[in-house]
Amino acid sequence: MSTYRVAQVTAPNGAFELVDREVPQPGPGEVRIAVEACGICHSDALFVSGALPGVTFPEVPGHEMAGHIEELGHDVWSRGWKVGDRVAVGWFGGSCGHCKPCRQGDFIVCANLKVPGWAYDGGFGEKVIAPADALARIPDGLSAADAGPMACAGVTTFNGLRRSSARPGDLVAVLGLGGLGHLGVQYAVAMGFETVGIARGAEKADFAKQLGAHHYVDSTSGTPVAEALQSLGGAKAVLATAGNSEAITATVDGLAPRGELVVIGADTAPMGINPAQLLMAARVVRGHPSGTSQDVEDTMAFSALHGIRPMTETVPLDRADEAYQKMLAGQARFRMVLTNG
Repeated sequence: MSTYRVAQVTAPNGAFELVDREVPQPGPGEVRIAVEACGICHSDALFVSGALPGVTFPEVPGHEMAGHIEELGHDVWSRGWKVGDRVAVGWFGGSCGHCKPCRQGDFIVCANLKVPGWAYDGGFGEKVIAPADALARIPDGLSAADAGPMACAGVTTFNGLRRSSARPGDLVAVLGLGGLGHLGVQYAVAMGFETVGIARGAEKADFAKQLGAHHYVDSTSGTPVAEALQSLGGAKAVLATAGNSEAITATVDGLAPRGELVVIGADTAPMGINPAQLLMAARVVRGHPSGTSQDVEDTMAFSALHGIRPMTETVPLDRADEAYQKMLAGQARFRMVLTNG
């Protein structure tokens, strides 16, 4: 019997343990991926803790995976995939194809979205069975350890910016310089925006400039963030990557007329925004989900073209629990990535 290893938790918030499983065969429309790398996203905590409905244990999380196709299920060859193709799978792990959003072509808000680690075992392992519509082709020159985080953190920031109302030359601010934000600043600069990095502490100014930001706003300086943005002319868009409702709220009055707040940082606390802040200046507030497999492909191609890479720390799969705890404690700079081989 051929086996492979996964890192799983058997109870909510349990420790990760390595176990052997029998190698599965892909079904119709599926592929088996040999996972080479998988990023650890803060959203994995939703699965490990059992916080989402339908999560079952043992739980194998991981939705920032990259590797190569090892075996094709029935009819997948007709979709242009072959054994050996380098692929990534992210938060978008497949769609149902029959709900109303899918029928309208808006697959990322599929009512039955197949998120790895939720709908099926994720990438904390050596192999994964995934639907073919979840696959994004990895371009040459992008390593698996870099491609994995692009399938969630990368596509969320890249897509959030390119689908915003901002155009090259506009002032765009990125709130937070962590796992999402450090990519968001790089993308904003490469897209031709006048880019502002916003974070806590004067010491992060140099880092923001290293990422390419034209301006830096220290949210702890005593000058309100909105005032600082208005002194620069007002932001056409703010990409809010920080998962802090208070910090997100503080940017709203820094938007220019018809400016847009794009929220991608998750927090359960309500935002303190009142209608008057939006009405007179015709401002827009919207949430932005990740992106489809084609969006992930676009993200990776753009990243390869412009030399944009996530900042990662790689650790072997057998240290999954250690790496997960480091992420949970906020000590990762900026993505912990599990690797095989």
